[in-house]
Amino acid sequence: MASLVPCPHCGARPKEEFTVKGAALTRPAPDADQESWMDYVYLRDNPRGRHEEYWHHTSGCRRWLVVTRDTATHEIEASRDMALDRQTDART
Repeated sequence: MASLVPCPHCGARPKEEFTVKGAALTRPAPDADQESWMDYVYLRDNPRGRHEEYWHHTSGCRRWLVVTRDTATHEIEASRDMALDRQTDART
């Protein structure tokens, strides 16, 4: 049986409908030094356990999601719309 991803717009959908785009990392400030940008772009931790990733619902609503997944068990804990995160960030 396929793993299901809880899309906040489409409900539980097979993981094959999604494209994983990578870790949800905090970007450095636009005026950050070169070392900060090099670390952000090229150096990544490979965490074991709970981690947030960017996923695109390619074959569904085509929305970008932040998916919380355990990298050891591949269990998906939750997902939320990435656009809602950005709206919250803009208000603070």
